[in-house]
Amino acid sequence: MTTFLTTGGGKRKSGVDNGVGEGINEIVEIVWVEVELARWDLGVVAQVMELWMVGDWVVTYIVGMVVQTSNGAKIRAMALFGAHNDTGEKRIHESLDELRTDLADYIAQLSEMSVKERGVFAIALSGGSLIALMGKLCEAPYNKTVDWAKWYIFWADERVVGKSHADSNYKLAKDGLLSKVPIVPSHVHSINDSVSAEQAANDYEFVIRQLVRTRVINVSEINDCPKFDLILLGMGPDGHVASLFPNHPVLDENNEWVTFLTDSPKPPPERITFTLPVINSASNVAVVVTGGSKSEAVHLAIDDVGPACPSLPARMVRPTKGKLVWFLEKAASSKLDSAQFSE
Repeated sequence: MTTFLTTGGGKRKSGVDNGVGEGINEIVEIVWVEVELARWDLGVVAQVMELWMVGDWVVTYIVGMVVQTSNGAKIRAMALFGAHNDTGEKRIHESLDELRTDLADYIAQLSEMSVKERGVFAIALSGGSLIALMGKLCEAPYNKTVDWAKWYIFWADERVVGKSHADSNYKLAKDGLLSKVPIVPSHVHSINDSVSAEQAANDYEFVIRQLVRTRVINVSEINDCPKFDLILLGMGPDGHVASLFPNHPVLDENNEWVTFLTDSPKPPPERITFTLPVINSASNVAVVVTGGSKSEAVHLAIDDVGPACPSLPARMVRPTKGKLVWFLEKAASSKLDSAQFSE
């Protein structure tokens, strides 16, 4: 069964077809698409024209291509390219303490796996309540069993303020985590806070590029982006992650690894942030959300809300070849469609 969306004559239709759709309208033929995209044999490279959401599928119009379907037929037509829109694993927790324990277990397990496979663990943090929710890592057994000397610490976003400033994500992490476990100081990579936001972003990207060259940070198999072992994100009530805010131009940045803002909707205005391609290149991404004030944003970020609803930055977090996990406290998950998750 194939989900498709077609356009022509000023009309858009959606439906389901089990074979080649013919006579949909006078302009467009629809080539049937196997759910398993690996069965496609595309004859030529095509130009992507439009992107739509149909249920759980991302559907992209492609114009003027030859498609060889799995039954061998070749048809020149406007075809669909579908990719399953995986919103990740959802872990719903009855209490904050339960969430903290599960989050500590998750991070410790990924650390152990990464150290065994690569000899290091490259992790990027965010600010907000995230650091406090990581607090159990400072307690037994994690403070003794985690191989802290192999950790390399980065920030998915940072405010361009002094390291002792109350708004600094570095200060938050240092006070709440880094000062309580035996992290190697030279493995902690904070931003240069003595320059402009633009220069701070450029400097931080340069540091990351050097560490990609030495494979302290892995590199993505499908692009040249860094492949962090884990990127930890919080989410705001507006659906922002890192310093990627709704409708902000930084969402469209595809060339840089690290970009900057001087007009953040949330103070302080000057920030640096990982771009979406970097976040989506990670081996693992965890989004940690608590509180009923964020329940609507969680719903819009995870549930099938249809193409008419705004696409929040959190919904754009879709690791290309990595794994996405949502750690949700009960109140934050209260507006999720029940069919979308299991506790």
